[in-house]
Amino acid sequence: MTSLPGAGTGTAQRPQIAKADGSAVRVLVVDDENSLTDLLKMALRYEGWEVRTASDGFGAVRVAREFRPDAIVLDIMLPDIDGLEVLQRVRADGAETPVLFLTAKDSLDDRIAGLTAGGDDYVTKPFSLEEVVARLRGLIRRSTLTLAQAKDPVLRVGDLSLDEDSYEVERDGTPIELTATEFELLRFLMRNPRRVLSKAQILDRVWNYDFGGKESVVELYISYLRKKIDAGREPMIHTVRGAGYMLKAAG
Repeated sequence: MTSLPGAGTGTAQRPQIAKADGSAVRVLVVDDENSLTDLLKMALRYEGWEVRTASDGFGAVRVAREFRPDAIVLDIMLPDIDGLEVLQRVRADGAETPVLFLTAKDSLDDRIAGLTAGGDDYVTKPFSLEEVVARLRGLIRRSTLTLAQAKDPVLRVGDLSLDEDSYEVERDGTPIELTATEFELLRFLMRNPRRVLSKAQILDRVWNYDFGGKESVVELYISYLRKKIDAGREPMIHTVRGAGYMLKAAG
């Protein structure tokens, strides 16, 4: 039986995450297994979050439009349209809500497809409630809900700028749209200009956990960033063979 995160362990409860206005974080859980959604709902409510559920893809899209969640837990395999189609429809509505995909065990194709479609993270079934909560907390912290207020919220490297308050990224005055995970990866690179960052360092900072030893996810997200940041321009993101990645001003 899976316990609720922090319950009955004798350890202090982790500080709750709330939105900037103090209201509760809203999470949509989508899975056709009612027992699973009930467990996840209990675990997330234990965190102090408001939770809605859906058991199919069309229902998920409808609830997302009404509920306007701050994060979505989304099973890829659903009885009508799949999770990838749900994500596409949610994104078409203009929502950049962080998405945590649930995938079948050892289904690498599903994981890559989910990330490629714009998902921010994934867990494989079976999973622990603690793992889902930890990953959601990481996604929410990296979203616009809880970005730390800095004296100067704008990071600048060459002609690239990143505003930590407004979540806006520009290169040479051209706006660049990023997902929550892409934003956090770029922010880490920009906070360490001209410094080589290893894949392990990036995993620890951006994902806040050991990604099952699969450093390929770093390569995947670096490639996403390059397409958005460097496409058609002099590259700023550089691979240092055998060491990691570095961001520096062009020219």
